[in-house]
Order: sequence, then C-alpha cells, then structure tokens
Amino acid sequence: MRDWWRDLTDLVLPAECGGCGRPRTVLCARCRTALGGAVPCRVRPVPEPAGLPSVHAAARYADEVRATLLAHKERGALTLSGPLGEALAGAVRAGLGAVRAPGAGGSVLLVPVPSARRAVRARGHDPVRRIAYAAAGELRRAGVPAHVLPALRQRRGVADQSGLDARQRLANLAGALTVAPGCGRLLSAGRVVLVDDLMTTGASLAEAARAVRARSWVGSPGRGAGSNFSGPASVYWGETRERRGEQRNGPVQQRAGRRSGRPSATAGADSADGVIGGMCAAVVAASPDVFETNRN
Repeated sequence: MRDWWRDLTDLVLPAECGGCGRPRTVLCARCRTALGGAVPCRVRPVPEPAGLPSVHAAARYADEVRATLLAHKERGALTLSGPLGEALAGAVRAGLGAVRAPGAGGSVLLVPVPSARRAVRARGHDPVRRIAYAAAGELRRAGVPAHVLPALRQRRGVADQSGLDARQRLANLAGALTVAPGCGRLLSAGRVVLVDDLMTTGASLAEAARAVRARSWVGSPGRGAGSNFSGPASVYWGETRERRGEQRNGPVQQRAGRRSGRPSATAGADSADGVIGGMCAAVVAASPDVFETNRN
C-alpha cells in the first residue's frame, strides 16, 4: 500500500524536479532542455562491439540527464517516463532517418533491451519498457506508426555490469538474450529499433542485435537449400565499412555467406556512411566519451 500511495502522490503532486531537485515540478525547463533540447546524434563506443547497429542518443549521460535517468530507474519517479520518452522518440526518428531499409513505410517496432528479472523486482518496474511505451506514444502522435514489441528475454543470468570494462561486459552478455517464442515473425513485420535508456560500451545493444538477427534468420521464409533468400527489413545484416576493414576474416566470411545463401556483409550498404539497412538502435543518453569519439 505504501508503494501504491507513493506512486499515486508522485503522479498528482510531483515532489521535485528529477534533474535538479527544484520543488513542485516533474522536470524543470532547464532540465528538459538538457534532456531533449539538442539534436540527437549517432554515437559509437571505442572499442565498438562487433554487430553493434547504428545507435543514436538524445543526450550526454551527465549532470541533470544522469540525475533524471537515475530518479526514474532507481527511485521510481514514474512521471519522468514522459519526458524521457520524448527524448527517446527523438533519437528513434534520427536513427530511422539514417538507415535505408526495404519497406521503409511500414510500422516501427521498438524492442526494449530487457532488464534482469531481479532488477525489475527490486525496482518495482521495468524502466526501459516504460520509456519505450512513452516514446511509442510520442511517435504515434507525430504520425509515425510505432509500437512496442518486448520480444527479448534473458535466457541465463548475468553478473552486475557495474565495474566491468568493455571486454568483460561483452563476455558477461555473450549469448544471454533470446527472442521470445512467437516473436520471430513479428520482428519481420516492420522496422526494428532496439531501445535502451543508456549506452556505455554498447555490449547490451550488440547482444540484443545478435539475438534479433539470429531469430530473424531462423524464422524467415525461404530459408533452406536452393531457396532465394530475402531477409526481413528488420535485420541488420552487416557492419560498417570501417568495421569490415577491421575484421581479419571479413572477406572469407563474405564468401562463405554467398555460398550458404545468407546475405553477404556488404548487402544493402549505404554508400554515404556505411550504414547497413534495416535495424538501428536508440537510447536516451550515452556516456560523454562516445560523443567525443563520434566519427560522423
């Protein structure tokens, strides 16, 4: 009852600004500007995990933005999902604008990166999913046919990511996510945007992309010997030009892909910036260093 009453009073009488603590406001004008006032841009961690799709972020994870995300995630300030969703919607629009995909006029599927069950139980809510629903509503009001598809599940436990470096996070998350039964075909019905509240090393988004690619390949029509494979518009089939140059076995893998009927790593590349069509990712915030190393 105490938790229920706290949520109700937060909705009716917000105690303080989630970013700076100013009383009697959900998020003051200055903190709203810090969260969603800038043009979302593409961000790339260094080192960039293999398979990481194009990621756009609305803001830097610092100061008021950091305080706002923590207030929503850890302190249950649920009314902040509105402005956080608006910021995420801006990043989604930026990501969709940068990716060329077949059937670009179809629906947009926001696929949240799932939180560990123990974290959801401890917090009393799933912050990423809540923000995703708010973002989908904002996109629909702007005329974008967006829906939330919570297709990803954790299939094994993972360690707490705090304190782990980039390599350790990749190892911790490798193979940890899977697509829920029945969602494989749904993923092929629109343009997939992986969404999260925060990106630091990119390990979570890279693992989410791997799970979606794997399930979309297995569940796609036309798979099998002698078939003319046509992958779904939601699949991010390759890497950027820069990343292909960094992979030692890239040409061998591409030749093997052509023999097996899978799309090659160069299929669908955008000649302008190397973005390969279909799936992208969007986050509310990213660590400041990934903005500084943005190579666009």
